[in-house]
Amino acid sequence: MFNATLPRSTRRRGRLLVVFTLIAALAAFGLSVSTPKPAQAAITTGTWFTITSAHSGLALDVQNASTATGALINQYTPNQCTCQQFRFVDAGSGYYKIQARHSNQVLEVFEWNSADGATIAQWTDLGGTNQQWSATAHSDGTYSFVNRFSGKALDLWEWSTSAGARISQYTYNGLTAQRWRLDPVASTSENTVSNPLRSNGADPWIEYWDGYYYMSTTTWDSTVIMRRSTTLEGLKSASDTVVWNDAGNTSRCCSHWAPEFHRINGTWYLMYTSGNSQTNFDGQKLHVLRSTSSTPMGPYEFMGTPLPNQWNIDGSYLQVGGQLYLLWSEWVGADQSVRIAAMSNPWTVSGSHVTISRPSYGWETQGGRTNEAPAVLQHGGRTFVTFSASSCNTPDYKLGILELTGSNPLSASAWTKTSTPVLQQGGGVFGPGHNGFFTSPDGTEEWLVYHGNTTSSQGCGSTRQTRVQPITFDSSGFPQFGTPLPSGVVIAAPSGE
Repeated sequence: MFNATLPRSTRRRGRLLVVFTLIAALAAFGLSVSTPKPAQAAITTGTWFTITSAHSGLALDVQNASTATGALINQYTPNQCTCQQFRFVDAGSGYYKIQARHSNQVLEVFEWNSADGATIAQWTDLGGTNQQWSATAHSDGTYSFVNRFSGKALDLWEWSTSAGARISQYTYNGLTAQRWRLDPVASTSENTVSNPLRSNGADPWIEYWDGYYYMSTTTWDSTVIMRRSTTLEGLKSASDTVVWNDAGNTSRCCSHWAPEFHRINGTWYLMYTSGNSQTNFDGQKLHVLRSTSSTPMGPYEFMGTPLPNQWNIDGSYLQVGGQLYLLWSEWVGADQSVRIAAMSNPWTVSGSHVTISRPSYGWETQGGRTNEAPAVLQHGGRTFVTFSASSCNTPDYKLGILELTGSNPLSASAWTKTSTPVLQQGGGVFGPGHNGFFTSPDGTEEWLVYHGNTTSSQGCGSTRQTRVQPITFDSSGFPQFGTPLPSGVVIAAPSGE
């Protein structure tokens, strides 16, 4: 990702070849490229900005949201993290210090290295010229930033468009790898949120409805619980309400997992997994409740068991073309797989059962051959289904994704699996998975909710925490999940709170 294995001279030659190729192309059209010393421009101080590359569209980012001195600067998918927010502090004589919001440290040319390709890092503000930058305004509204010590520009190394690619310095040329957009971030008076939302919060599900966020997680016992709050951050301290209790019902008394609640045709339905034992999970099956009120808080009535004759877990709903489908996980031979069937109502399956995903890549078979916990994301006319892969007992539990690329959801060939995971361990979070999606109050943002551990040795138990972060979509409309946000990193709450 950082080309760390290549000698600097090799990287420099590759970079020069790119620049010379661009210059030659421009010359062919009778245009010219010059590299005069850039003129200085004024930047608004005291305002927090997201600084985005004009070339890649990715944001300037302190790697892994680190607060340590010397932490590297890279580019990453915009995610509202304060580690992607910077302000300009007047350093005098037309120069600025660029300060990171989450750490209060400033961007510098690391170790006073004047070479092309030198590292850009954050460090305590020492007032050095390697921590001071002039700004150049371009006619397209972007800026370039030139270091006072080295005379070289803040630069996207090797013209990379990959999240995680390094930021460096390079001889000023004014090309798009050295141009940056400044976008003011939301006012600090707006609500914020940080992870985790809940300890002992496995298999979380969140929906926003009629002014409230509702959240439910696995209880392991005979109950289904729900909490609600007007803010996402407020879910941390909201009290739990038992909305269903199967104590005394021998067939579904125990080991309640993975509650999900969905609004279907104006009515709330809650689906959960439970069985007949706290220690033997062979009897686990899906069960469906229906709310008799207008909210996910219930009260609920029991409607049925959609798949009463087989082991099945982690149910979710899909609606396509006016038809309702059930998604779930079940063993098919040696593979725990994702399956689908049509439904005649939210508690009754009709027709055949079809496997649409089974473990086929190495990243899906760590500790076990597992595909489970399907969750639907529909955006821009496209239908995606995420799933959790590998064993939850390992730090390699992660998210994969399918897309409905054909017309018939009941045809396995209509689903295309992406060959790489979309979310995996990082940012101090291990085994991120079993996710859901919810929309911001104003309907403009999609958010991810999932669980994760804080050490690599934790597994499938009560150590898993409920975590959230926004997702984005690339220029093709494909969802981008980024890396798990580290604990305690403060980000703007969902839009419209």
